[in-house]
This record gives sequence, C-alpha cells and structure tokens, in this order.
Amino acid sequence: MTNLIQRRGSLAVMWLALALAATPVLAADTLQWQTNRVSADIKSGDLYQLLEQIAAKTGWHIYVEPDISRKVSAKFSDLPPGEALHMLFGDVNFALVPETNASPKLFVFRTTMKNATRLVRPAVAADIGKAKVIPNELIVRLKKGVSIDALAKLLGAKVIGRIDSLNAYRLQFEDAAAADAARAQLSSNPDVTSVDSNLAIDRPASPQLMGTTGPPPPDMTLKPPPADGRIIVGVVDTAMQPLCGDLNKFMLQPISVAGDAQLAPGDPSHGTAMAETLLQSLQTMTKGSTSVQILPVDVYGPNPTTSTFDVANGVVSAVNGGARIINMSLGSQGDSPFLHSVIQDVKKQNIPIFAAAGNQPVTTPFYPAAYPEVTAVTAVDQGQLASYANRGSFVSLGAPGTSVVCYDGANYFVVGTSASSAYVSGVAAGYMDANSSSVSQMQSFLQSSYGVQMAPGP
Repeated sequence: MTNLIQRRGSLAVMWLALALAATPVLAADTLQWQTNRVSADIKSGDLYQLLEQIAAKTGWHIYVEPDISRKVSAKFSDLPPGEALHMLFGDVNFALVPETNASPKLFVFRTTMKNATRLVRPAVAADIGKAKVIPNELIVRLKKGVSIDALAKLLGAKVIGRIDSLNAYRLQFEDAAAADAARAQLSSNPDVTSVDSNLAIDRPASPQLMGTTGPPPPDMTLKPPPADGRIIVGVVDTAMQPLCGDLNKFMLQPISVAGDAQLAPGDPSHGTAMAETLLQSLQTMTKGSTSVQILPVDVYGPNPTTSTFDVANGVVSAVNGGARIINMSLGSQGDSPFLHSVIQDVKKQNIPIFAAAGNQPVTTPFYPAAYPEVTAVTAVDQGQLASYANRGSFVSLGAPGTSVVCYDGANYFVVGTSASSAYVSGVAAGYMDANSSSVSQMQSFLQSSYGVQMAPGP
C-alpha cells in the first residue's frame, strides 16, 4: 500500500475523483463536485463540516488531526479535483490512501499523518433517499379486459407507461390537483383494482476514475448451459456499456423500459460497474468457468431518475427474459405498494431478489431492499459494517462495498451497498452454477457465509 501525501503547492496525490452533487456546506455555501471538475462558493465554512460532506458522498474513511480549527473560504469553478482540494484545505496537509477491498482513507493534518486520528462521521442529509412522490402521476391497475385508453381520456390523462400483463398503467395528469381529483374518481370505480402514487428513485452514483492501475478484469470461459437451463441474472439498473476484456460474451441483449440512454462517452455507467462487480464474484465462485449470463435491464434511460413503475416494469421484463436471479442496486425510502406486489409475485416463482440496503448510516427502511421478499445487502469493510452503510433490522447479508472495475482501458472504483448487492448476486449465481444447487441451498450458503445480525428497530 502506497501513502500519497500532498503539501502546500504540491499535486503529487493520486486522486480518486469524487462525484459530489450540489451540496450545502453551510446554509449559504455550495460545493459542486463532479468527476473531474469542481466548483465552490464558500464564504465562511467549517473544515470539519466540509469533511463530513465529503465522507457522506464518497464513503471514504476520513481521519482528521484533533483540534484543527480552520474556516474555509473559497470561490472557484471548474478546477481539477487536486487543485480544488488545495484551495479548500489551504495550509492543511492531507493524504489519500487507497485500500484493497475497502474504502479509501483520507488523512487531514497539520503535523504528521499519524496524528490524524479523529474519525469524521458522515453528514446525513435530510433529503437523501427520501420518498419523492411524482405529484402529477398515478399508477392504476384495472380488471382484465378494461380499456385504459378510454378511462384515461375520461380523466384527461395521458398513458405514458404500460405493463399489459399486469393490467397496470402509468397515467400523467396536467398537475397535482388533476391527479388528486382523478384518484378520488378512481377509488369508486368498480373496474379499478388499485391506485398508487408513482415515486421517483434517484440515479445511483457513477464510478469514479482511479489514477493508478487496478486488478485485471475477470478472465472467464463461457460454458454451454446445463440440461436444466442457463442461470440468468437480471440486473435492473442504468444502461450498460461494453465491458473490458472478453466479458461481453456474458451479456445478453439489453432491455430498456425507459427509452434510449444517453451515456457520457468515456465514463462508465453505474450498471456497467455492477455487471463487472457481479462477474468478479462469479469468477471466484466458479473458478472462471461458468454458463451464467447477465440480462441488463435499463430502468433509467436518459433520465436523472427512474420511478417505482419503471422499476416494476424492469423486474417484470427481467423475469420474462428468463432471469432466475435479480439484482437491484438502487432504491429509496419510498414504500410503493405497487412495486411490492410485483416483487411478491416474483417471489412466488422462486426467483431470489438481492437489493442494496442504502448508503446512509441509519436504520430507516430502504426499498425495495426492505421488503420481506427481498434479500437486503449492506456493506462490510474489513469485517466491520461500513461507516456509511444502512444498519436496519431488515438487512440480512453483508459483503464488500468497494469494487474496482475496468472500463475502456482505465480503472474506476465504486463504493456503496450497490456494489455489495451485485457482489452477492454473483456469489449466488456462481454457487448455484458450480454446485447445481437449488435456490434454498444457495440461500443457506449465503446466510452462513455472509449473514449479519442487525439490532432490532425501534
């Protein structure tokens, strides 16, 4: 392990680029930190509060020398990450230390790095992962044979999404008042079986570029499927791009339920990172020879958010595409009865679903992971629950929350329970493939190998 230290005027640090959204440091201060460009307008911020924000967004373990007191005052735009941190930290020294199978460590100090001993607790933003109702939309399920088009016309709504096999439809209204009025009408309509709000789910953070070489991509052989059929893992996520090496043979034709994605050239998507993370653990379980393949299901398309309707549609599409395991490295605190009902139907087909538990150190339920039919996976860092990871009583498994992946010849890293869920999905598929095991045998293996016991909720 190499220690890389920056002092005043030096840019000798290997920068693992952050991906911070616009986040307040103090009420009137802003920090916008994207992959390779940073902007800030901080008039009188506190260094420790700034570090709390960085810890919350990156999952890094940040240690600061006790008793450092410094006000942060900086205004700049579109600086590279190294220059930006130099501007923010001023005469304070820092070192970023990469870790194997663990979150990177950032040390902030005035004297020596060994004196940076105070662990910075991640800030918990009030709106992170909160349920976000789409105010002018409804999800409506009808009795078989009833025309949604006629009903939508009567209500003055547009049908913008369909799952005909479930008689489920996504309706869009002119505004929230029109949606509320339609809900009242639909509640007494005998042809309607349910009416639910549609909830927005934020796009997961993209992987971040590493400045050093990482492990090579998995080197695997695709075997012919066994007599009882190939194990397909449906990865319900963002769109995916071509993988490094010879891994694209493990990818089936992708499905999109939310339109054509507009991915940034040169940057890997979250779904791409989840696919390689899954293949890494699959390689370990099968010694590199497997018949397992991945079915990519894009539920975001070109949009900054998806919705519970599109996620449910993605799950249905994965099942219809032959998925025998489903991974969902996404979610929010929004509890959707409609999505839950779809997941319950999938459970009846003996198809296990693994989902990310959430990247805030809280016990608040995070959906879909918190549904009883889903196996919730949190992040474990060197045998301990990761500082950023959800620790709710609904969590049953824990796995590494840091993954290093290859894309277009460069190395990227992703930190969070998203990676943990993808890792476990790969283990599950690999165990079933290598041992010709049943779902119940696989689940028993996971519980004995990756099971965690969380304290009961309040």
